[in-house]
Amino acid sequence: MAKRPLPGSERKPLRDARAIGRTDPEQRLEVTILLRRRDAAGLRTRLADLARGEAGGHLAPEAFAEAYGADPADLTKVADFARAHDLAVVCADPGRRTVILSGTVAQHEAAFGVELQDFEFDGGAYRGRTGPLHVPDELHGVVEAVLGLDNRPVARPHFRRRGAEARAGAGAAFTPPELARLYGFPAGDGKGQCIALIELGGGYRPADIKAYFAGLGIPAPKLRTDGVDHAANRPSGDPNGPDGEVMLDIEVAGAVAPGAAIAVYFAPNTDAGFLNAITTAAHDTRNKPSVISISWGGPESSWTAQSLAAFDSALQDAAILGVTVLAASGDNGSGDGVNDGAAHVDFPASSPHITACGGTRLTAANGKIAAEQVWNEGQSGGAGGGGVSAAFDLPAWQRGLKVTPAKGTPKPLAKRGVPDIAADADPQTGYQIRVDGQSAVFGGTSAVAPLWAGLVAIANANSGKRAGFLNPVLYKAPKALRDITAGDNGAFKAAAGWDACTGLGTPDGAAVAKALAG
Repeated sequence: MAKRPLPGSERKPLRDARAIGRTDPEQRLEVTILLRRRDAAGLRTRLADLARGEAGGHLAPEAFAEAYGADPADLTKVADFARAHDLAVVCADPGRRTVILSGTVAQHEAAFGVELQDFEFDGGAYRGRTGPLHVPDELHGVVEAVLGLDNRPVARPHFRRRGAEARAGAGAAFTPPELARLYGFPAGDGKGQCIALIELGGGYRPADIKAYFAGLGIPAPKLRTDGVDHAANRPSGDPNGPDGEVMLDIEVAGAVAPGAAIAVYFAPNTDAGFLNAITTAAHDTRNKPSVISISWGGPESSWTAQSLAAFDSALQDAAILGVTVLAASGDNGSGDGVNDGAAHVDFPASSPHITACGGTRLTAANGKIAAEQVWNEGQSGGAGGGGVSAAFDLPAWQRGLKVTPAKGTPKPLAKRGVPDIAADADPQTGYQIRVDGQSAVFGGTSAVAPLWAGLVAIANANSGKRAGFLNPVLYKAPKALRDITAGDNGAFKAAAGWDACTGLGTPDGAAVAKALAG
């Protein structure tokens, strides 16, 4: 059976990773295959209409699967391929265009023409590969991505915890409802909506949820937990680990929109797990989330081309399905933690089909915002991520904008600019939360995504319709946001209008809700 390389699947070892030997050939694993969609041209046209505000409504998952899902003939081809290599089909979902195959390492190596090795690095270990994957001629053009053979961690949570001793000059910390009031969120509690949270580790304890919301005097939200790819709610007991992210997301979104249900999708921190969590949430006919909040990501440069394309394709699905997706833009300034002296943006925030959330430092007096600027506390304290994508073209709604370097003159924005919006993220003026039995103050752009998710849920409930993809609307209504013009995130500085630090700015909640309602 002749095979050819799968475009964009090339992998290199993590920096400083050491190969320690071949992976056990009898080890079992699951691989996610993403298939091409039916009528890709039609979907592109629909997305273009959506960007112009001309789309004819959002599609239900069933209608989406029929119009833009995987062709049954393609599903059959993959099933035949699996049978030929003694691989079991665990899942075949035409709407998500996803087939999950299970088998041994040896079977997968033979199927995809690859050799798997075990690697160690300072942060842990993973099963990995180098070079491209291979698929047979009959699947060339049918298969867009094969994920899961390599299970290296792909993302990190974007939160920062204020230390026991706040630095000199630290501002007051806020509860999420206090921030909602400062940002002028409209009345309402999001009843009837569902907010999806994507979590790649950690967990929550019901006792903490109960205690936190009792302390606020707010009913605890209805929580639903969904495990993706065998993941589950597994609190580690470490508030500085992923538990901090899970609790921050739940408590911020739940306190801002307590009437909304919250569905937490736990998944492994791998490219396959992350993608499957997003597609599961976007196409979920049980929980039916209208907004997805993502507080995890990694430097755009660390992803394979097939992963970038696969995730962006899943986010296109969400836009057509009427699901708003918000993502943190990172907490390491314009370098995104790469430390090579160049500017980098975070992914999936850099996808043009997501609304990327940047960070500010906010101070208040007498119940009103007194000052707000770009969050930048330096390398040790963190800074909001932002910049210009190296992977994605300039979207229609960012045409004509300029990017302002920290040094030099503004120049035309040539590729996708990040972020789109912002809110308070500095841990020195951060969010009061509870995690693993402790009260703490957290910041980071990971707090911004669930804060905005709560605003969208309220707006959806009040208008009786889904806002869906926000960017085409917000870029036409910049006055619905408070423009931030002070500060920088390293390579870029704030400026009048959109900038690569805080995007269009922070919310005037009532004005945002009005714009989203049309």
